[in-house]
Amino acid sequence: MATLNPKEQLKIIKRGTVDIISEEELLEKLKRKGTLKIKVGFDPTAPDLHLGHVVLLRKLRQFQDLGHEVYIIIGDFTATIGDPTGRNETRPPLSKEEVLENAKTYAEQAFKVLNPQRTVLIYNSKWLEKLTSRDIVGLTSKYTVARMLEREDFSKRFKEGIPIYIHEFLYPLFQAYDSVAIEADVELGGTDQLFNLLIGRDIQREYGQEPQVAITMPLLVGLDGVRKMSKSYGNYVGITEAPETMFGKIMSIPDNLMWDWYKLLTDFTDEEIEKLKAIHPRDAKLKLAYTIVQQFHGTEAAERAKEYFLKTFSQKEFPHNAPVVKLAKGLKLRLDELILRLGLALSKKEAQRIIKGGGLKINGQKHTNPFEEIEINSELKVQVGKKKFIRIVPE
Repeated sequence: MATLNPKEQLKIIKRGTVDIISEEELLEKLKRKGTLKIKVGFDPTAPDLHLGHVVLLRKLRQFQDLGHEVYIIIGDFTATIGDPTGRNETRPPLSKEEVLENAKTYAEQAFKVLNPQRTVLIYNSKWLEKLTSRDIVGLTSKYTVARMLEREDFSKRFKEGIPIYIHEFLYPLFQAYDSVAIEADVELGGTDQLFNLLIGRDIQREYGQEPQVAITMPLLVGLDGVRKMSKSYGNYVGITEAPETMFGKIMSIPDNLMWDWYKLLTDFTDEEIEKLKAIHPRDAKLKLAYTIVQQFHGTEAAERAKEYFLKTFSQKEFPHNAPVVKLAKGLKLRLDELILRLGLALSKKEAQRIIKGGGLKINGQKHTNPFEEIEINSELKVQVGKKKFIRIVPE
């Protein structure tokens, strides 16, 4: 792939993207520079990567296969500020110790997708901690409050009278300065990061650099089929999770969601995906789960995970590795409250609908009254639908 001409490279790069600002600039850089510096930033707010991160990592690997260099910026400095993107309140900053602990596993996990020989892993404290007060004042003088308030989350909070703290304005400016520090040619991010990526272009111009091309990728919708994949929502598939767990989680996604997952997480072509739409959805999803597990754990583990899944669900066995939730012994809850608390429904109304429809089993017995009360005195095996299992252990 490294020998492809710029137009052929652009065609490959475009697949699956949402924004490229701009294609003309990217094509020109490919023609003129040959090898580009591709930047992506990760704030280690949690210790593990999930499939949502893989969407970006796969695009980065694509750039590497085309002969380009990837720079992973670990935001050990910016994570101590807290990214305000998509927030209706100030994001709690992490301590330096928390950030470094979380960052330990990032490289190892990222290299499950990336080529280590074409990857530069660097912490942004290397340059941000060296900025003097005069440097920071100079940086802030290059962007206006009015431009900051164009950002949707800031604008909404300002209109609703929700506090916006000055340090939150610094976050996108420091992230932009990362691009200046490494002289990035291209920066990748999710669609929720477009504002930050564009600030990077502006700040690079202010420092006399050629602006980076901003490329955004879709946000991977999580297991609930509604919200973006996130650990905080509990709707994620971790790339270091056990093969059987990964396989089972992937099989639980809504049927209509799997086509986006095929496009963003596998090497199947659009034509191959269209052909898969003609087979039974369960078979197509089995292939998806197998393909993703194989990527991270190998063929043998994918075979075992598939066999385990088919055995468990064909024989209606309760999975021995079902997630365990500890609840206080003696706690009394209505059934709709219980499955809402377990994250098996998004609202009480949905929980009641599931239960009335016969979708709840406890210890193998179906319960159809959402207002029935249950007391946590012994271990309970909770099943919602055909694919969601949780083991409750009293403590």
